[in-house]
Amino acid sequence: MSTILFTHESCLDHEPGPGHPESPDRLNSVLSALKSNTFNALIRREAPMGSVEQIARIHPRDHVEAILAAIPAEGRRALDPDTIASPGSGDAALRAAGAACAAVDAVLSGDADNGFCAVRPPGHHAEQTKPMGFCLFNSIAVGAEHARAEHGLARVAVVDFDVHHGNGTQAIFWNDADLFYASTHQFPFYPGTGDASERGATDNIVNAPLSNLSGSREFQQAFDAIILPELRKFQPELIMISAGFDAHAADPLASLMLTDADYRWVTTALMDIANDVCDGRIVSMLEGGYDLAALDRCAGIHVETLMTN
Repeated sequence: MSTILFTHESCLDHEPGPGHPESPDRLNSVLSALKSNTFNALIRREAPMGSVEQIARIHPRDHVEAILAAIPAEGRRALDPDTIASPGSGDAALRAAGAACAAVDAVLSGDADNGFCAVRPPGHHAEQTKPMGFCLFNSIAVGAEHARAEHGLARVAVVDFDVHHGNGTQAIFWNDADLFYASTHQFPFYPGTGDASERGATDNIVNAPLSNLSGSREFQQAFDAIILPELRKFQPELIMISAGFDAHAADPLASLMLTDADYRWVTTALMDIANDVCDGRIVSMLEGGYDLAALDRCAGIHVETLMTN
């Protein structure tokens, strides 16, 4: 398998402030992991700047412009209680959205079999008109809509294994039968959405909530029994992954008990379906993960599996 990496140093310039868990150290940790000889074959590209037009396929243009206008020239500004912008946040968010679109272009054009976007800020909590949960724009939704608008795809799936439910992606996809969203996540937990009864307007939403202290067995059962059959039934032309690594037992922000091996397992399982239904086409995007050592290892495992499975 050939895997392409999109990242940009501007994503390090988003500085929510001392003590904030969504720190530049997260991305530095991931990029450090990807420097080893294991990743010599990884195709590396700079993430381009996403355009307002690309993002406005998901978020209303006036909202996009208002977020960019709210980026402070100095200091910091709270966009919501958890989402703090600094002078570099606008460019970082545009690079994250641009990475999603560029990775989609690369995979759908055959430049690589799959792709990983090592970017921040994350995106899956951002709703159409509301930044939240460390997220400014919903980059993975921007990438999914880019695949349809620019490449003519009919059906795109997003699978999310972050410990927090991707309320933003769910809300954006809710009424569109050709967009599929599936998630495992701790529940009840932030942001309060993700009950199994939340199915979307056309049964295009699949939630497999996990109770506090759930581990490998519960996680893998949720995928095997609930998510993977529905994903295969949907027959996506592209699978996108919201790759959060904060369900790991070491993560300080949550209480699931996944191990390093679970991330190899779930990546392999998703690749198996992608190989069967969409020529292996996967675009994965970094979401959460706040224990730096676990993030380093598990992001590395995820990318290595994309490269070698």
